[in-house]
Amino acid sequence: MKPYKTYINWSTGKDSALALYYLKLDNSYSIEQLVTTVNSSYNRVTMHGLRIDFIERQATSIGVPFSTIKLPEQPSMDDYNQLMITATSNLKEQGFTHSAFGDILLEDLKLYREKQLGSQGINTVFPLWKRNTKDLMQEFLDLGFKAVIVCANANYFSEDFVGRIIDEDLIANLPDTVDPCGENGEFHTFCFDGPIFKTPVNFEIGEKTYREYPSPDSAGTLSGFWFCDLLPMA
Repeated sequence: MKPYKTYINWSTGKDSALALYYLKLDNSYSIEQLVTTVNSSYNRVTMHGLRIDFIERQATSIGVPFSTIKLPEQPSMDDYNQLMITATSNLKEQGFTHSAFGDILLEDLKLYREKQLGSQGINTVFPLWKRNTKDLMQEFLDLGFKAVIVCANANYFSEDFVGRIIDEDLIANLPDTVDPCGENGEFHTFCFDGPIFKTPVNFEIGEKTYREYPSPDSAGTLSGFWFCDLLPMA
């Protein structure tokens, strides 16, 4: 049977990388594009704050082309849905039948993706779904993947947490209220090496900044995040 033409929703982080690893082992899927949402105001990866240049470097090392979906800084849900529908329609016209995600535990997000994409005739794939997040992090490291923390929720972490490379010591010492994979948005990563890469994506640690955003849970309140800028290296 011919494999399904599939694109993966590529955050640039560890969950996307591990999901892609599993998909590459499954002959049912042909991964032919990495698709990343970017903040059009800053020209950086949404939430991760990563320079777009790094997506290109990842894609080159992985050997899969990439595309971006440009979003305004604070889109309304209606605006977001319309922009995603337009992007998905373009992908469907290119022959894509399946869309893959690195989601693990969030039921409402999974249902939302299935509903939105299902209405356009796109099937969804979740290679990591319902896996134990502590086991996944250990497997990520055992497989030889490497990732750096590029964004962290200030409710759990201070400035010195961003810019750290994920290792067993870091995972073992996370606060008890933090998911080992950061599945609730506690932290975000950039994956720069591992079995899906031909060569590592080199970088230098740049400036660390603090930003606040409207909280989705409480009207009028703000949520703070630390970001670590990564600088490209030759």
